[in-house]
Amino acid sequence: MVAPTLHRIHSPWTRTVDLRDELRAVWSWVRRPGLARRLLPELRQHLAGAPASTAYAFTLFVTWWTLRGVGDSVERRLIFSASTNLYNMQHNPIQVLVASAFWTQGQFPWITIAEILVVMGFAERWLGTSRWILLFATGHIGATLLTVTAIDHAIDRHIIPVRVQYAADVGTSYGFTAVLAAMAFHFRGAVRVVWAAVIIIVLGSALLIGPTFTDYGHMCAALIGLAVGLVASTFWRRVERMRAARDASSAAAKQGPATATHPLPTSADDMTGAEATSVAAQPLSSASGRAEAALHQADDRFDNAGRDRAEHRHQ
Repeated sequence: MVAPTLHRIHSPWTRTVDLRDELRAVWSWVRRPGLARRLLPELRQHLAGAPASTAYAFTLFVTWWTLRGVGDSVERRLIFSASTNLYNMQHNPIQVLVASAFWTQGQFPWITIAEILVVMGFAERWLGTSRWILLFATGHIGATLLTVTAIDHAIDRHIIPVRVQYAADVGTSYGFTAVLAAMAFHFRGAVRVVWAAVIIIVLGSALLIGPTFTDYGHMCAALIGLAVGLVASTFWRRVERMRAARDASSAAAKQGPATATHPLPTSADDMTGAEATSVAAQPLSSASGRAEAALHQADDRFDNAGRDRAEHRHQ
């Protein structure tokens, strides 16, 4: 029952690409005539292939527009109720873990929406909608839990002030960072190493220059994304090797071992001269011998033709 199931498995984690080939393909597409005419259909196709990212970007726009329509006091109350700070995580953990990913602060989030539509849309088209959502949620929830645990530990040790447990913390950055880090495993060769190294160096520099709890959360999200990518790609490559080995063994079994004996010919035309002589030299069986002897014996009933006609004539 395992073999047919393996045939239906097609994981995106094993479909790696060469970045130089991808860039050459993009540049060739850009240089083709009629760029303005081809841009809108290509954008429509891109968004249609990433429905979750498109819906997510639209939801961020709606929540931002909602905050613009209320007063400052209501806006602060809404942001605080959705923040994944220590206080809310102790009282309403599930609610704030979900709600915090759909709110943004400040001016219109042009950059955030563009990142969701372009980068996250590309990641969703590569991984598939369900895998993308799972990876984004793992990065968002995992980094939040690690950050809140670190804040609790730091407050107990009097490393940071107590007011940090009530700080506003909403946005898409944790999940986005996790997906961005995992995208390193979409490329092969040195590009994968450089991609992961740049993310770690940039986030590590932020921790060294002026560390905040959000910088710590971003680093945790990046490590989560790299860990998920490493485990997933290793697992599915092993599955691919098992599939290849099984296919090779199945092909060998279908060929079968070479037969040592040949079937006897079915007619005299199929036999060579030596084979025919060998078969003729063999003794007949007892039944065949009696039948042939009976053919050569004289029948006394037909020796006297006249008597035969007299006895057997018609009346």
